[in-house]
Amino acid sequence: MSDSSDIKSHLGKYWMIGAALLVFTGITVAANQLHLVVPLAITVALVIAITKGSMVAAVFMHLSHEKKWIYGSLILTVVFFIVLMTIPFLTINDTIGTPIHVSAPEHTGH
Repeated sequence: MSDSSDIKSHLGKYWMIGAALLVFTGITVAANQLHLVVPLAITVALVIAITKGSMVAAVFMHLSHEKKWIYGSLILTVVFFIVLMTIPFLTINDTIGTPIHVSAPEHTGH
């Protein structure tokens, strides 16, 4: 009998997440109708997408039970993000590939 109640609790959670995803889809459509400026529109879209993606990953993909792996992959992602953001700053003063400025040949006026 406990299996039946366990299944019902999981089904209830799935229905709640499904309803929340439907609500966030409506919010996405409403945000599109506001015609926000591009940086704000991108920010709003990313916040909505991250929220929806995390709900799907946590519940439907059962990742909420995999705490160690999630934190490990999150830390690894942050490390690689910092590396990828730091590399351009380290190469700003790099002169490799910079053209050497040669003075133009003098015009002889023939």
